[in-house]
Amino acid sequence: MCYESNSMDEYSILRDNIVQIVEDILTLFARDGTCSDLANHSFDGWESTCRIISRQLQEDIIRVAVVGPIKSGKSTFVNSLLGGDYLKRGAGVVTSIVTRIRRGPSLRAKLFFKFWDEVNSDINQAVVLFPSRNWRSDADPFEIRREKERETLQNALNHLDAEKLLTNETRNINSVLLLSYLKGYDRMRALISSDTLTTDYDESHFSEHKQFVGDDSLSVYLKDIQLEIDSDGLSENIEIADCQGSDSPNPLHIAKIQDYLLLTHLVIYVISSRIGLRQADIKFLTMIKKMGILDNILFIVNCDFNEHGSLDDLLALVKKIDEELLLIKQAPRIYTLSALYNLFNQQRESISEKDRLRLSQWQRESALVAYSDKETGRFESDFRKKLTLERSSLMLRNHVERLGIVSSGLRQWIQIHQDILARDTDGARELVDKIKQNQARMNQIKSMIRSTLDGAVQKIKNELKTDVDRFFDLRSGNVLGDIVGFIRNYHIDFDEFQKNKTSNFSATLYLLFQDFKQHVDSFMAEETNPKIIQFIKEEEQRIQLFLDSVLIPYESIVQEAVSESENTFEKFSIAETSPYERKRNPTDFDSIKLLIGLKLPPSDATMRYNAKIKTEAVIRLGFYSALNLFKRILRKPIRNKREQEIQALKDGIKRMKRETEKSIASHFKDYKENVKFQYIFKLVDGASNHLHQQLMDRFQAYAADLGMTVDRISEKQFDYDKDAAALKDMAVASDRIERKIHSVREKIDEMLLQCEA
Repeated sequence: MCYESNSMDEYSILRDNIVQIVEDILTLFARDGTCSDLANHSFDGWESTCRIISRQLQEDIIRVAVVGPIKSGKSTFVNSLLGGDYLKRGAGVVTSIVTRIRRGPSLRAKLFFKFWDEVNSDINQAVVLFPSRNWRSDADPFEIRREKERETLQNALNHLDAEKLLTNETRNINSVLLLSYLKGYDRMRALISSDTLTTDYDESHFSEHKQFVGDDSLSVYLKDIQLEIDSDGLSENIEIADCQGSDSPNPLHIAKIQDYLLLTHLVIYVISSRIGLRQADIKFLTMIKKMGILDNILFIVNCDFNEHGSLDDLLALVKKIDEELLLIKQAPRIYTLSALYNLFNQQRESISEKDRLRLSQWQRESALVAYSDKETGRFESDFRKKLTLERSSLMLRNHVERLGIVSSGLRQWIQIHQDILARDTDGARELVDKIKQNQARMNQIKSMIRSTLDGAVQKIKNELKTDVDRFFDLRSGNVLGDIVGFIRNYHIDFDEFQKNKTSNFSATLYLLFQDFKQHVDSFMAEETNPKIIQFIKEEEQRIQLFLDSVLIPYESIVQEAVSESENTFEKFSIAETSPYERKRNPTDFDSIKLLIGLKLPPSDATMRYNAKIKTEAVIRLGFYSALNLFKRILRKPIRNKREQEIQALKDGIKRMKRETEKSIASHFKDYKENVKFQYIFKLVDGASNHLHQQLMDRFQAYAADLGMTVDRISEKQFDYDKDAAALKDMAVASDRIERKIHSVREKIDEMLLQCEA
């Protein structure tokens, strides 16, 4: 089902044209001899702009996230997109691995492993209130690289009964995590060190990466996988990510997916036709909606031909899914197709005999196949439109508009110097004196813009600081207050404990704590993190509107100053240079963040807290035992052992809640400052500098010290014929560059018109 390569080729051609334009301009700036002497430092600002554009063209990646529940066929769907069996199907559920795929010259897999500190942190989180008594006497954090530590933990796990290791799906995460880390340690220790955290597999060993995805004892050590493939169906600027298990019971996995979703420009949500839309899907999609990214989503109903007796049966299911999705999103875009059929059909010459028989059987289901093919074509068309026509065109147009400013300014600079060289010393000096007056006016405007912008930046920072402090405040905000409210209102059914006669106090306390922490972490992943993300998006919009309100009025002032200079040239009979009229585009914050290396704190940072409550709870149990003995001596009514343990548990849970509440409050105090200073304020500075530089590009043609040129004319320190010829060559090259820019701009506008149609 390789999506339309023609559209991707169209983008690649335009992108390559822009790269060539940048190189052509930089070549003009780098010329040796007289032109370099004339230019002095005139080109420095433009050269910086061109190099920034070149870097952005290399680094601007359009990201597509493929998400959905476990066993929905996400990996099969991605493989069908790419036209090959690159991803392992049915990855493990213990870890959440984002497998990122980009185009490359050959097959290559790069595995990114966790730091040892991250591994140990995971384990230390999982052994809080571990139910095996005195399993470890050392008070220091667990260190998996110590053999004695591993043996102690393994022995403790071996002595736990099946009830503690295999409870329901929301409670077995930690025991499976611990067992996976221990089982995989011997194999993984050779691959991980404190400073080497990646392993590459070239084309000859490419398939070996799949074993890490399918084996929990190995995948638990992984952060991410990046694949490079040589498929013609994947453009160089596209990254497709297979995000594992949106229905994972581990909230940390959901947080990992959230982090990638924040980077994406398009989300594809895969729903299995065997299962349909479940409550877990509704919950995840509601979370995406809270994050503010539900608008850019396409839905794939991945059809299993074996599950549907007829096309009508399949369409009835799709109608039901559509009705359910309408509760979350207006007019959801749904495409019903068989990813496995598409994949087999593309690879029919290389698939196994068994799969060839399956394909042959499916092909006899003519109605289902025809419908799947039609839906595949509709998806490919819309996929192309969303990526190439919308995001790609906007991204390229921003670059072209800036290059248009540079090209127009360069043409102006060449024209000025050509006319100066054509005059005698007095005429040249008269012109330069007038230009200097205009330069003085421009310098005043520059100073005014910089001063105004600096004041505006400080003002918006003060306002944003107030916003962030209020948002995270326990009393006036709703994020921390909601978490605290959830903790305080969390209810534990102690009747279940009374029914469980075999559980000892330590094991029960462990299960209660893990259940409590699971619910708190889930609340943060599903409620808190989306609110934080939505808040930051709103603050980004506020920054953009504020900076635009400050700088837009100055655009007309800049244009007025440029027009005054052009009027000066007309009075001196200098040929008109066809000044470039800039089209204003929205500020692309994605490119700005990429340029300055800015990222939000990871979503799972909100869940990195500890609650030290085991000792307190055990002491409480000892206190009640002593009290029981004292009452026996005094011949007062004595509580039975079960009543003592329940009371101790109740007091332990109260303590657990208080400690958790204190820990989260302290944690969010640091998190708030990190968001404020390491993200919000840096974004303000980066965006303001970016917009300021765009305005300053307009002045660059008039920034040269033309007095030096006049002095050289009067002192006859240059070869007129050589300089004039060099400027003429530059003018010819500049005209050629402007024609290229005009051509690329027209093609991009055509693409955008297709998008609007």
